[in-house]
Amino acid sequence: MNFKNLREYLAWLYYQYLLITGIYVLEPWEKSIFNSILFSAIAMVVYTSYVFVPIHVRLALEFFSGIFGGQHSTMKH
Repeated sequence: MNFKNLREYLAWLYYQYLLITGIYVLEPWEKSIFNSILFSAIAMVVYTSYVFVPIHVRLALEFFSGIFGGQHSTMKH
C-alpha cells in the first residue's frame, strides 16, 4: 500500500466518522470540543481496562480454580 492510498483510506475513515457521529454539521470549535470529550472518554476506558481488568481476571481465576479443584489447599492434614 503506497502513501497515496493510505492517505485516501484515512480520509475516507475520517469522513465515515464524521457521517456516523453527525458532527459534520457542527462548527469547527464544536467539533474540537466533541472530539476532545470523546478522546478523553476513550482514554479513560483504555486506562481503566489496563489497570483493573488484569486484577479482576486474576481474582476470578483464583476463585474458579478454588471451586473446581485447584491446587491451593490451606487445610493441614
